[in-house]
Amino acid sequence: MKATGIVRRIDELGRVVIPKEIRSTLRLKSGDPLEIFTERDELMLKKYSPIASLEKFSEGTAKSLAELSGMAAAICDTDEVLHAGGKNRRDLEGKHLSREMDKILKERKSYVANLSEGGNVVPVCDGQESSATAQIIVPIICNGDCLGAVVLISYEEGARVEQSNCKLARLSAEILAGQFE
Repeated sequence: MKATGIVRRIDELGRVVIPKEIRSTLRLKSGDPLEIFTERDELMLKKYSPIASLEKFSEGTAKSLAELSGMAAAICDTDEVLHAGGKNRRDLEGKHLSREMDKILKERKSYVANLSEGGNVVPVCDGQESSATAQIIVPIICNGDCLGAVVLISYEEGARVEQSNCKLARLSAEILAGQFE
């Protein structure tokens, strides 16, 4: 645990303000759910990720999607790529999402781009120099909240996202969202 040197007092309602610098560093936004842990005399806060709680299920989903679609596949929460399968898997897993991905997730709409048709393939992760040529991003929506996304990416020259892969990504997102209803 890293000491920050910042001290805050608890108010009469039991609230503590998390300093802006820490919220920015940890990418905490207003309304983000936090898990609270205690150990002896320590209190720990952790950003809550419902998708991360489905670890084996989302890991298996990413691998199966990659095999069935022939594309790289990723399962993300709202902050990072949790699991990936297929080509360039290591370039995705555990990386923070890009600002463009944040925007797509906030809009709660699927995004399809084919470079061969003049589409704008967005970087999935921060600082990613991508050679992706086609992609589909499907937000995982449950009770109106965006929990993350299912992403399929192709790196092949002239690739297009096929309708069957769009359906596969949407089905996967719906199944993952269904785990929380």
